[in-house]
Amino acid sequence: MCEYRFDGFRFDGVTSMIYKDHGLGTAFTDYSKYFSLNTDTEALTYLQLANELIREVNPNALTIAEDMSAMPGMCLPIKDGGIGFDYRLAMGLPDLWIKLIKESRDEDWNMWHIWHELTSRRPQEKYIAYAESHDQALVGDKTIIFRLCDSEMYSSMSKLTQSHIIDRGIALHKMIRLITLTLGGEGYLNFMGNEFGHPEWIDFPREGNGWSYFYCRRQWHLADDPLLKYGWLNDFDKAMLALAKSRPLFEKPPVSLFIDEQKQVLVYERAGLIFVFNFHPTNSYENYTVPVPTSGKYQAILSTDEERFGGYNRVSMDYVYTAKKKNGVSQFSIYAPSRCAFCLKKVR
Repeated sequence: MCEYRFDGFRFDGVTSMIYKDHGLGTAFTDYSKYFSLNTDTEALTYLQLANELIREVNPNALTIAEDMSAMPGMCLPIKDGGIGFDYRLAMGLPDLWIKLIKESRDEDWNMWHIWHELTSRRPQEKYIAYAESHDQALVGDKTIIFRLCDSEMYSSMSKLTQSHIIDRGIALHKMIRLITLTLGGEGYLNFMGNEFGHPEWIDFPREGNGWSYFYCRRQWHLADDPLLKYGWLNDFDKAMLALAKSRPLFEKPPVSLFIDEQKQVLVYERAGLIFVFNFHPTNSYENYTVPVPTSGKYQAILSTDEERFGGYNRVSMDYVYTAKKKNGVSQFSIYAPSRCAFCLKKVR
């Protein structure tokens, strides 16, 4: 029921354990769905005891629940009536991105919907956010980069080749990961290879493929090849994680500063950092007003549009913005390029 990884335990299939119908066909739309005769109280007791035992054996261990139902109290201490997990996987987030990519035009992406899906979680219960999982990397499904770029992945990932499909895919790949990490939870998960847009699936040896090992691997060399664009995505992932580690990012909840549905712009603050996302596929905005918590000097410290990440350097990393109060709100004006996200910090 659990497997040991990185000084922690991940409990797979918690949803199927704690309901007598294994969570099949149940829409968890209200609290009566969680607490009823369908709930397996013996399974919940087992999970509480397992969490208690794990901490007795290793007080530094973390436990993570794979629970699609979002059972209340799953990640609260046992002494408070909870089940005792430290985190639960934010399993709805990969579905959010796949649904948007498959069913909506870029210009129809709803900013309020994205904000709601990434931030709607109970206080004091911690989530592990992730944009996509191992399921999407297995044969029969598609990763985010494959849905964005499709067959162009095989012909246009050379830095010597121009492709507007690849440009779109790379831009959104970076934006989706950055907003998922900074909004979606109190921790972040990545499946190996997805950070640099691994171009092919994983298929373990089985009768259906003649017991072949051909797709039972990750092609790490693609991220290291200086002539391929995968390195841009890999470098961005490293910079994004370094940004998250530079601040107590996951110790503070995100705060919405401004959501512009018509222009497809999101502005929010977390742990003292300001994040600006312009998801519009074509429209860039000059002198765009960015509200901030306090007046002072601000400077960009990370942008998805930096040239080192395959961007066009449309966001200045040297310019210092001065936020002043206007009508009681501290704000400054900035250039917000299309399909671009960037992070600013207060420098003085």
